[in-house]
Amino acid sequence: MKVEQIYTGCLAHGAYYITSNGEAAIIDPLREIQPYLDRAAKDQVTIKYIFETHFHADFVSGHIDLAKATGATIVYGPTAKPNFTAHTATDGERFKIGAVSVEVLHTPGHTMESSCFLLTDENGKETALFSGDTLFIGDVGRPDLAQKVIAELTQEKLASHLYDSLRNKIMPLSDDIVVYPGHGAGSACGKNMSKETTDTLGNQKKVNYALNMALTREDFIKEVLDGLMPPPGYFPQNVLMNIMGYESIDEVLGHGLTPHTPEAFEAAAEGTEAVIIDTRDAQTFTKGFIPGAVNIGIDGSFANWVGTLVADVKQPLLLVTEEGREEEAVTRLSRVGYDNCLGYLKGGFDAWKGAQKPIDNIESISVEALKDRLEAQPDAGVLDVRKASENYSERLPDAVSAPLDYINDSMTKINPNKTYFVHCAGGYRSMVFISILRARGYNNLVDVQGGFNAIKASGLFEVTDYVCPSTML
Repeated sequence: MKVEQIYTGCLAHGAYYITSNGEAAIIDPLREIQPYLDRAAKDQVTIKYIFETHFHADFVSGHIDLAKATGATIVYGPTAKPNFTAHTATDGERFKIGAVSVEVLHTPGHTMESSCFLLTDENGKETALFSGDTLFIGDVGRPDLAQKVIAELTQEKLASHLYDSLRNKIMPLSDDIVVYPGHGAGSACGKNMSKETTDTLGNQKKVNYALNMALTREDFIKEVLDGLMPPPGYFPQNVLMNIMGYESIDEVLGHGLTPHTPEAFEAAAEGTEAVIIDTRDAQTFTKGFIPGAVNIGIDGSFANWVGTLVADVKQPLLLVTEEGREEEAVTRLSRVGYDNCLGYLKGGFDAWKGAQKPIDNIESISVEALKDRLEAQPDAGVLDVRKASENYSERLPDAVSAPLDYINDSMTKINPNKTYFVHCAGGYRSMVFISILRARGYNNLVDVQGGFNAIKASGLFEVTDYVCPSTML
């Protein structure tokens, strides 16, 4: 028997590959299926089952394409009603994979169909729990997402179901079972996930707040719901794609990898109202870019930020990338359901510049220059575009909290005629923020290189520690 965690850091997502005696199963596969096919071919095994822990919100699963390519059976837990051929299992149903077996544990709470998969080895010993979004390392799945699709499933009702699932299905299991969750730190499917991606169930019983046996049902519901931020807008759209089906990844790559000359790219942008996403590094982008382009760097949480900032997964997109990274960009967009990519600029920004097309730029200054500029421009402001929780922890005393996550609300705090110096933690989000507002006509925003990390390290500025949210500007 072999169990392999296939972890994708940019989505904080764990898929799983199980093999035994020539057979294999995949749990919660990503959209692109070739890596799973390659693993199976290398190991000379047949993929027999594709287990889905639930209808995912934060990514589009590869279950449909993988089933078509392999003939494997897609398996969901009880109550699931997919719009494609799949097996809806009963609670306690077992599936053989070579000499091992997987048992379905129906664990509603994150969603109503949510299920965990309990692995029993060749010797009949329960060894691993693939817990999906029911149990994370240090946290549990948020119970407020399903109501975005089914209104009567309130977060309180789901939290109550989750309480029962944890105490009746998971906590009675042996302490030495290894927990393999669906996500780790950075995922929006929970609020307090550890950076660790596996743990023993026994240790989680000791350290995971949600598994505290002293919590009453009412206490548990309060704890689980406390501090939840609104989920990204693309989550309900991804759920529906996972339920209803979607375009083949091969077709998505086919049109997404259409190369455009500068002239064709310009015509496509003007003729389709496509959003131009420039995936280059922030400090490269600032020196020159296509007017109206939005900078969301591929060397970061690219797909998550696209999903957070582009409201409609059907929005037409055009890409500007470094040469050779076009397929990576289209693939990562498809993982979160953004399938309407119309192509990319062939030759990248250099081709645009070589064609003598219009170019824009954004001013970006060092921390040392920031100090000088603030002294010379006392009427200028500072915008902190980090998450509100980051701002609460440490901040410049006079900075205005304007989180990128809620940019439409944040921009109401900005006077378009006033100069603002914009920082995030390290320089990625500030350029995203400025580029979006630049496309909306805000021309007086200046980027601070290195963000708050550089500001704090410089020792040039007073930094305020924890600030109560009620005192926030």
